[in-house]
Amino acid sequence: MGFAEIYKSFTYISLVLSAVSSVLALFPFYYIWKIIKEVLDVMPNFQNATGIVKNGVFAVIFALLSMLIYIAALLCSHTSAFRVQANMRKQMMHKIVTLPLGEIEKIGSGKLRKTVNDCSSATETYLAHQLPDMVASIVTPIGLLMFLLAFDWHFGLISLIPIVLSFVVMMVFMTGKTLQTKMEEYQNALDNMSNEAVEYVRGIPVVKAFGQSVFSFRKFKKSIDSYSEWAIDYTQNLRVPMAIFTTLINGIFAFIIFGGLIFAKGGVTNELILNILFYIIITPVLTVTMTKIMFQSENKMIVEDAFKRIDSIMNIEPLKTSEAKKVRDSSVEFKNVSYSYDDETKAIDDVSLEIKPNQTVAFVGPSGGGKTTLANLITRFFDAQSGEVLVGGVNVKNIEKEELNNTVSYVFQNSKLINASIRDNILLGKPNASIEDVMSALEKAQCLDIIDKFDKGIETVIGSKGVYLSGGETQRIAIARAILKNSPIVILDEATAFADPDNEVKIQKALDELSKDKTVIMIAHRLSTVKNADCIFVLQNGKLVEQGSAKELNDKNGLFASMFKNYLTSVKWKVAKEA
Repeated sequence: MGFAEIYKSFTYISLVLSAVSSVLALFPFYYIWKIIKEVLDVMPNFQNATGIVKNGVFAVIFALLSMLIYIAALLCSHTSAFRVQANMRKQMMHKIVTLPLGEIEKIGSGKLRKTVNDCSSATETYLAHQLPDMVASIVTPIGLLMFLLAFDWHFGLISLIPIVLSFVVMMVFMTGKTLQTKMEEYQNALDNMSNEAVEYVRGIPVVKAFGQSVFSFRKFKKSIDSYSEWAIDYTQNLRVPMAIFTTLINGIFAFIIFGGLIFAKGGVTNELILNILFYIIITPVLTVTMTKIMFQSENKMIVEDAFKRIDSIMNIEPLKTSEAKKVRDSSVEFKNVSYSYDDETKAIDDVSLEIKPNQTVAFVGPSGGGKTTLANLITRFFDAQSGEVLVGGVNVKNIEKEELNNTVSYVFQNSKLINASIRDNILLGKPNASIEDVMSALEKAQCLDIIDKFDKGIETVIGSKGVYLSGGETQRIAIARAILKNSPIVILDEATAFADPDNEVKIQKALDELSKDKTVIMIAHRLSTVKNADCIFVLQNGKLVEQGSAKELNDKNGLFASMFKNYLTSVKWKVAKEA
């Protein structure tokens, strides 16, 4: 209700209106009983049944009145529920932007999106529809019980037999902790499928390039198979109790007829016929009510699970700045830094190194050595679990997020653009920049040929009406954004990895422009790109094993020398001519 703010009173009003509507919905059955009674009393002189129209009108009036009040209840509940959903999403998104990007990566974008959208939607559905219906499913049985026992307590008790039995079946086999666990498993299975689907779609370019479609599908297929196995197992477990429950609540009339046959042994009277007809007419309301009660328990578990998932995001600790300080230069230093993703294997293990202002350095090493993790610690995608990461002589934990963002630029190997104009994409680097500054950044990033392709120039919206850029063009736009931002420290994560030869030349020129008078940290696999670096740091299994210039490292004849030798061998490979 805290999310509803001033609108929470609408929820309580909707519950009261729903209860009133449920009571009024029972009155038409009273007038139907009067109509049947009058017909039986005057039979066969039906012309003497003068109260049928009046009772029919009252039945219709109460039915319509019940419907109108229920609609008013839903209007109130939706007013509050929509506000709750909107505020939930806003608060979750505000929370998400305060989280380290590494934490978001751990959760997975598919799971995160599903939590924000689906969990808030489940809450809205519960408040808007299911909560008012839950009140109705409580009030209606109480009113029905009074009705059933007031007209003929014998038939009333007979009607309650299948209801009690169905309630026992529902409570024993279809609710409780077992179902709660199943609901959690259900949501987990959906989360896994969502994450794997996103990752699979993102990886399609690589999959197609290497022809690995069948193998790459394995994880996605496994998540689908797991969900399928869960669904089949869950269905089979509930098959028998659900069949019994459905039979009981839909077979109340059979109990009434059986009771009528027993009572008819003493003689068939108008009163007996009246009661049999009336109870057969009213008991379908019991069927609907019991069905609602059954689904209410499931709906409640779904929304409780949604709250847990929302809390799992809201309870993640955001990036905190313990004591805000200003950076003094563009140096970077690691002091005995360690980090682990799973608290078992260290991705970074007691690394210490220093990068001086305006130096160009490179992180190299075998895959999984910790190169990208080390760079991520500089930008606080994660926080080091031990040791210190210093930028400009200040621990990154003591630098305000905005200042750290302005101090460090990160160019990824597969940069992303948003569905907006080229100008807006560039302005993400510096929102208050002038058009002249934007055009200057585009020129320095070798992007003028991209602009010239489109009639609207920098106002061209990317991703709409067939306007899409190649990987190399996207990378150049991203570099233009970084040039406009003009941060003193630049991290290049294999920025030319996915570019074709023509784009690679232009990207390299753009990177040279971006790197002027800055501290540059390159993460490289192609060792030819790091030959001229001031210092190369070689990482293996999370440890810093070598450091120095390319010449110094080759002279040591260690890991770097071995990697460089293998690299030189690989670039000489050629496709052999047919013998």
